[in-house]
Amino acid sequence: MENEIFEIISHGGDARGFAYEALKAAKEGDFEKAKELLDKSEEEMTLAHNTQTKLIQAEINGQDLKMSLLMVHAQDQLMTAIAEKNLIEQMVEMYKEIKKNK
Repeated sequence: MENEIFEIISHGGDARGFAYEALKAAKEGDFEKAKELLDKSEEEMTLAHNTQTKLIQAEINGQDLKMSLLMVHAQDQLMTAIAEKNLIEQMVEMYKEIKKNK
């Protein structure tokens, strides 16, 4: 189970990193690059979420999963990455509007 937990942390962290790179690209006016980076972020988020879903399904099917501080950390990292990516997507749109109205 620890491998799956580290997958969630790793992919969630990569998703978050790509999202912040997208924000920087948008701030610089490179909206094509921002979209590419947000797409990469979404791919990483999907990998993390798929691993999370696998663990949830295992528990639903009766597998006894030990809750650990590491699992709590993985969940926290994933939830934070999701929230930040969603916010960054909105910020990229704001940068587009600002550039359009200049």
